[in-house]
Amino acid sequence: MTEHSRQDPDGLAAASDARGLEALIARAARAGKGLPPVERWDPPFCGDIDMEIRPDGTWFYMGTPIGRAPLVRLFSTVLRKDADGGTYLVTPVERVGIRVVDAPFVAVEADVSGEGKDQVITFRTNVGDVVEAGPDHPLRFVDEEETGGLKPYLLVRGRLEALVARPVMYELVGHGEEIEVDGIPMFSVRSRGAVFPIMPAERLAKLSA
Repeated sequence: MTEHSRQDPDGLAAASDARGLEALIARAARAGKGLPPVERWDPPFCGDIDMEIRPDGTWFYMGTPIGRAPLVRLFSTVLRKDADGGTYLVTPVERVGIRVVDAPFVAVEADVSGEGKDQVITFRTNVGDVVEAGPDHPLRFVDEEETGGLKPYLLVRGRLEALVARPVMYELVGHGEEIEVDGIPMFSVRSRGAVFPIMPAERLAKLSA
C-alpha cells in the first residue's frame, strides 16, 4: 500500500467492507447519471484492495461474494483497465487495483437482427451494459487449451471485455457463415458491417466430421 493510501483513512483502499466502498464510489460515480468519465481521470495509485471478479462474473470483496446486483453495477461503472494490464476502481482522487481472473464482465444474452451484411448482434452483460458488436466493439475468439474449445470475448468499453457465456456462444455460432478473410475461408459472424472470424472453415469441417 502506498503512502497516499495510508494517509487517507477515508479512501477506497481503507474501506473495511463493501458498504463503505459503496458510499465512496456512489459520490464519485454520481449513480443514475450515466457512466462516469473514468478514462479522463488521472488519480494517483493508492494500492490494491481485496476485491476479485471470478470467471462467472461474481464479485468478491474480502473473501465474501457481493450479492447485491445494484452494488456490483455501481462498482462496474468506475472500473478501468489500463495499458499496464491492471484493472482498477477509479475515482477522481484515487485508483486502486483489483484482481480479475478472466474478464470483468460476462455477456449473458444476445439478440440477432437482420441478415448478411445488415446483421447486428446486440449483447447484454451481467452488469447491464447493452453493446452492439461492430468495428468499435469487436468480438475475438481465443482457443481454450484445457478444453480444446473457444472462448469469445466482446470489447465493452475502454479496454474492458466481457466473456461471452457458453449458451450465448452456441447461439452466436448458429448465425455464423463461411467468409473469406485474407484469402482464407473462415467460419465467421458479422455485425455492424464487421466480420469476426471464429475459426478456419477447414478446421470446422474436421471438427464436424
